[in-house]
Amino acid sequence: MCRNIKNLYNFKPPATDEEIQASSLQFVRKLSGFNRPSKANEEAFNRAVAEVAHAARHLIDELVTTAAPRDREIEAEKARARSALRFARP
Repeated sequence: MCRNIKNLYNFKPPATDEEIQASSLQFVRKLSGFNRPSKANEEAFNRAVAEVAHAARHLIDELVTTAAPRDREIEAEKARARSALRFARP
């Protein structure tokens, strides 16, 4: 799937509506192949983003886990470390 779509579940503080909207936009962009839709496709594109965001919010709100919530800063640091290893120059 798309590497830019971030895991939003089980974080403290919980995912914001803006984060869910951004992930939904990335998902619809990936599915449609459009970064920006044409005027003819704009309504369908925007509706799809709204529907995906709605479904994502319901999913995140209804999932249950016994795991402790993850810390956003710690996860971001782990991602930076992985990126540094991945893109390190020999």
